Amino acid sequence: MKICDVKVIVCSPGRNFVTLKIVTDEGVYGIGDATLNGREKSVVSYLEDYIAPALLGKDPHRIEDIWQYFYRGAYWRRGPVGMTAIAAVDTALWDIKAKVAGLPLYQLLGGRSRDKIMVYTHANGADIASTLDAVGKAVEQGYKAIRVQSGIPGVNSTYGVAKAGQKYEPADADLPTETVWSTEKYLNFTPRLFAAVREQYGDDLHLLHDVHHRLTPIEAARLGKALEPFHLFWMEDPVAAENQQGFKLIREHTTTPIAVGEVFNSIHDCQALIQNQWIDYIRSTVVHAGGITQLRRIADLAALYHIRMGCHGATDLSPVCMGAALHFDYWVPNFGIQEHMPHSELMESVFSVSYKFDDGYFTPGEAPGHGVDINEDLAKKYPYKRACLPVNRLEDGTLWHW
Repeated sequence: MKICDVKVIVCSPGRNFVTLKIVTDEGVYGIGDATLNGREKSVVSYLEDYIAPALLGKDPHRIEDIWQYFYRGAYWRRGPVGMTAIAAVDTALWDIKAKVAGLPLYQLLGGRSRDKIMVYTHANGADIASTLDAVGKAVEQGYKAIRVQSGIPGVNSTYGVAKAGQKYEPADADLPTETVWSTEKYLNFTPRLFAAVREQYGDDLHLLHDVHHRLTPIEAARLGKALEPFHLFWMEDPVAAENQQGFKLIREHTTTPIAVGEVFNSIHDCQALIQNQWIDYIRSTVVHAGGITQLRRIADLAALYHIRMGCHGATDLSPVCMGAALHFDYWVPNFGIQEHMPHSELMESVFSVSYKFDDGYFTPGEAPGHGVDINEDLAKKYPYKRACLPVNRLEDGTLWHW
């Protein structure tokens, strides 16, 4: 079996997705997600100009060798563009291998370690009252774990909170929107938000919160300490992770569990965090961390230090990534939770899926491969539209973490 064709499919059924399709001379093909939110075309170029020509003629079953070939052979290693491209190739090759075997992907990874996969959804509102309503709707849908975000009094726009009457989409404009942020208003408000959620919905619901990298370590420590009475499942991305030592200070001051990793591209980005046990959950995802091959290595390292997986699962990752992630979740021994932001009906008209949701849990399905495919003809009806993530400034105009 040889690779005879490689296609890069770009479409925008409500938001931009990049999909890689690898076709073999025996007619079997595999699909991989290559979406990098706000920078999609950079990955398209990397795939079309450098990776696709080098894939032709290769044996698709040599997944590990191909992964090493593109990682080590490029000389310029890591980074979001290169690792997203490698992840797309890796996911598509695992899809092919599982289809040839006639098995769902999780069986090739070692079989399932659980019966179902707990997911968390998002509940957000303009204020505490509307956020409580959103939490209630999620509970009615069966979710056992909910990420809670709210607009902040005195702050006009809050990242992670949808505009009135709209679905939340972080890439919200052709060019970056500039928003204003107040750390002190946020720190004063957030404990009140979670006090209200616990008062209305009790202690059994798993609650999560995303800080979006907006704090310094000591500010994050203050927030974690203030949230301890509400026993969060996790506090996500409390600080920017370029300086991994920052998490040491947070850990020394609070017992609120810490999650990070959706912007990580390789095992090296989280090595110190894991080995020093400065985090509790690693959130790296299939599409941005080099595919299933690299994510398995991250999971194995994390397991040695009592750290669990909690893969990113926002709608800027296509259904292809969600399908692959669920097979990974089904297998990985040190599973924690899976993020789930439902894709729209329009998005799922372009992608067919075999995974199922029921009462707060997912199963990946039993179709051979990862169970997700793309309708190429329908995808052509939704051309790419440039969309950028917002830029954040403090109230005095200082550029800050988004």
